[in-house]
Formats: sequence, C-alpha cells, structure tokens
Amino acid sequence: MERRDFVVRFAGEGGQGVVTAAEFLARAAATVGYHVMTFATFPSQIKGGPTYTQVRISTDPVLSSGDEIDVLVALNLEAYNNHKAEVREDGVVMYDTVFEIDAETRALGVPIEVLAKEAGEARSANMVILGALAHLVNMPKEYFQDFVAERFKGRDKVVDFNTKALELGRLHAATSEFQLGSLMAPIRPEGKQILIKGNDALSIGALQAGVDYYVGYPISPATPIFIFMEKNLVGPGRFAYQATSEIESITAIIGAGYAGKKAMTATAGPGFTLMSEGLGLAWMAEIPCVVVDVQRGGPATGLPTKTEQSDFQTALHPAHGDSKLPVIAPGTIEECFYSAIHAFNWAERYQGPVILLSEHMMAERSQNIPMPDLDLVPPETRETYTGDNGYLRYDGAELSAMPIPGSPGAYVANGSEHDSYGDTTHLAERHVQMTERRFGKLKLLEDGHYESEGTDSPIAIMPWGGSKGPGREAWEALIASGQSIGWYYTMFLHPLPAKLLEELLQKELVIVPELNYLGQFSSYLRTYGIRAESITQYTGLPFKVSVLEERITKRVEAHGRGVVRV
Repeated sequence: MERRDFVVRFAGEGGQGVVTAAEFLARAAATVGYHVMTFATFPSQIKGGPTYTQVRISTDPVLSSGDEIDVLVALNLEAYNNHKAEVREDGVVMYDTVFEIDAETRALGVPIEVLAKEAGEARSANMVILGALAHLVNMPKEYFQDFVAERFKGRDKVVDFNTKALELGRLHAATSEFQLGSLMAPIRPEGKQILIKGNDALSIGALQAGVDYYVGYPISPATPIFIFMEKNLVGPGRFAYQATSEIESITAIIGAGYAGKKAMTATAGPGFTLMSEGLGLAWMAEIPCVVVDVQRGGPATGLPTKTEQSDFQTALHPAHGDSKLPVIAPGTIEECFYSAIHAFNWAERYQGPVILLSEHMMAERSQNIPMPDLDLVPPETRETYTGDNGYLRYDGAELSAMPIPGSPGAYVANGSEHDSYGDTTHLAERHVQMTERRFGKLKLLEDGHYESEGTDSPIAIMPWGGSKGPGREAWEALIASGQSIGWYYTMFLHPLPAKLLEELLQKELVIVPELNYLGQFSSYLRTYGIRAESITQYTGLPFKVSVLEERITKRVEAHGRGVVRV
C-alpha cells in the first residue's frame, strides 16, 4: 500500500531528546522534497515533565499536524499510557524495551540505548529510532544517510556512528512483522523551500520591514524572537536590548518610535497586560511601534507552554478609555513573515501602535514554506516633517507628517489630551476633535487582503490565526463530501477589509473556529451586525480536523432545522 501521508509522535520526558528526534526527522524529510509540519507541546519547567513532538510528512502541502498517529515513539511508560489511545487502529507503538507495555498492543520494542552503544555512541539513540521508523514506511535509508553526511560534514566519526545507528535501527525493525506501507516518493515543490519556525519567520519579516530598534523581556513563547534579534539586529543604527520588565520594553520602543526609529517588542499575555498603559500613550501621542503578542493559555500564568487564541479582545482594547488598536494575526508560518512587514507598514501609515497577534502553535512549530518573496510587500517609510518651527502636529482630522526630535517642527508628544501643538488641554471641543482624529486614522488601514471561496453559500466558515490550517483542511473535506459552505479568511482582523465586511453581512451564518472559551472573534464580528457563532476549544492544543468536520456539520444541520443559538 502506498501512503501519501505519515504521522509520528515522539513522546517522553523533557530532556530525553524528543524535540531533537522530531526536528531531525522533519529536516531529513524536507530535504528530499516532502512537505512537513511539526507540533510540539512541553511542560513549563526547565527539565523533566511529559513532552511530545508530532511530525507530519506528506507528498502534499500540509495544513495541520495530523489527527491520528501512525507511529507513537514512547520513550517511557508514562508517554505510552498518555498517548496510546491516539494511535490509529493499524498503527504501531515503538517503545524502549527498558519498560514493559500491554501485551495486546501492536508494538515494536527497540533496545534503543543498547543499539546506540553498539553503533559506537550512546548519543546516537535518536538515529536508532529514525532507522526503525524508515523501515516501517519503507523510506529509502539513503534519505537519512545522505542527510547525516551533509549535517555532520567534516566530522567523520560523528557521521560514522550515526550512520551505523540508523542501520541498526532499520535492521531491528525488519525482524518484526510490522510494515505500514510505503511512503510515496516525494513530489518536490517548485521553487526553493525553507524549513522554519513561526517565531523565526516573523523575526525575519521584521528585519525586512526595516526594524532597527528592539527592546524585550524574556517570556515564553516569545523569547525566541528576542534571541533572534540579539543575534541579528546588529550594525550601525540598530539596537537590541534586554529590558528589566515589559513596562520598560514598551516605554523604550515608544521613545524610539518618537525619535524616528522602526521599533518593536515581543511578549506573551502576562507581559502584554503590563504594556497596557504604554500602548495607551502610543495611541494618544500617535507614535508608531509594533508589539508582538505570542498567545498562550491564560489568564495569569495559565498554560505558559500551550496554545490558545484568547488575547484577541485584549489586543483590540489593551488600554483604558476610548481606543481600539489595529490587530494583524497570521494564520500560517509563511504569513508570519509577511504579517511582520504589514504590521510595520500599518504603524508608519497611521502613526500609532499595531498589535501582531501570533500564538504558541505557530511560534514553536517547524514547517517548510516557499522562500518568501521580498518584493511582495514593500516596506513603507515614514513621512517626516522638515519645515519650520511652529508645526501643528495634531491639527485637524488628517494625518500629519512627524518631526524628528532635534529638527525643525518641535512638538510635545503628550499622553494628556492636547491641542494641535501637543500642549495639554481639557477643553471639550479639543477632546472631541482629537478622539475623532485618532479613530479616523484607522480608515487608512481598511484595504487588507482576504480569501474567499464558495461565496454563493449562505453559510461560511471563517477561522482566524493558527486555526486557519485545521479549518481549511476541514472545509476542504466538507466540500469534497458534497456540502455547500463558503470559506473566508483574513489576517487583518482590525480594521477588517471593507469589502470582506460587506460580504459577511450578507451571510445567514458565519462559523468561527477559535481556541478560546468566550468566542472572542465571533463576538467581535457580531458588533458589526454579522450573524457569527464560534466553535470553541480551550484544551491548550490545536483543533483536530475530524473534530472540526463533525462540529461544523452539526451546526450546519442545526441551522437547516431553524435552530438558533445565542
């Protein structure tokens, strides 16, 4: 039997090399032309605790990390007990023979450490596992051997013991009766591909946008962005710095934005909350900056290493008083790159803070994507004022050029309500004028792109953020089964593209899959008069496609019977 798709889950204890094995498998498969996606979930402590990483390998583009597991690699008994129920009926459990499992399980015991030592190095245990996996789906051993040779080029001893470990693992698996079919030869995608994580793609996009000032404070799962900037935001006129708190981070980038820099920080929910007063200042004083919120489970410390989409309403309204910030939320690894450029362009275009809303499931997963087109989204530059002093920075309702401190046109960037010069005022008519000016500028951002298919249907599905992939896969399955459902998606959440809003208002029902309890995005859509309803999940894990298919089908059937949900 030829297979187009293969899902393997590595599960064990933090520090056992679970992530390393998965990343190696993904990179080797991507190198020969397969489409791959990883998904990792791990405990919040530094070492130990249950962890797993899932890898999906396919001859077709991958939209989700996969539902059922073909092979579970259990590195301890707890991992076996926690994950055995998710192995498909004809799947296999591969386990380390240092512990015992249920006799009735379809299982392949592998003396992993023994074989690794026989290969010449105990650290090659992961290669033993990969060799056995290759046999189970009849992947040519050369795929891994060639990758090892290239990965450890110039280190002959390392290449030698890893190659031996691969072969010993393959030969051991061959002694069993298990064979899951043959994974079809890869259909190499056109153009150059890169295997990258969402945090890295977003960071590279920020560099392409022209970021030259980054201040941040470490917090999971946003820390990799900070580390990337420390390594790469270097050279004349560029600055990356670790602040002592998120409050220092936001005030620092506001100062940089005021000084004419493209400034950015990244955090997660708890840190984003601490930035609320600073974001209000940036909105009030009309200072460009970008704040990335990599969502995780909450509130409070919540689930710091799990995924959720529960910061949307906070991102819209992080500050007190009348404010509603622009929000962009990428839904794929590829979009992480382009969304960063869009975020900086928006910040410069309307002169204010922009929230880039990512999430754990994309930040930490690896996926091969087409090499980004650097010309697709050209970076926008700031309109600066170069005239004489006496400049009315906040005059009228129109956007005005920004003076750079030290140049003519000095003004006060005031957090208090102010007049056209920026001087404090409490006059009612000035507050009305400035409030309308601040909100009026959002109209400059309403030209965002969106996706739409099956627009004739009165019912549509519209996921957002990282739920795009599972949502799209579920939608495609429902269409293939004969159902009539429309598809809408945009990463520009506020303001919504004007034409998209017009189309959604015509729908009888818009179904929104989202990872939160409150149904935050559908609630937002209803404020526009859209008849939207959420399918929610708040497990700390992404949607399974099969679950979405079932729940969407039930909701469509209920709509057909005239069932109304509130």
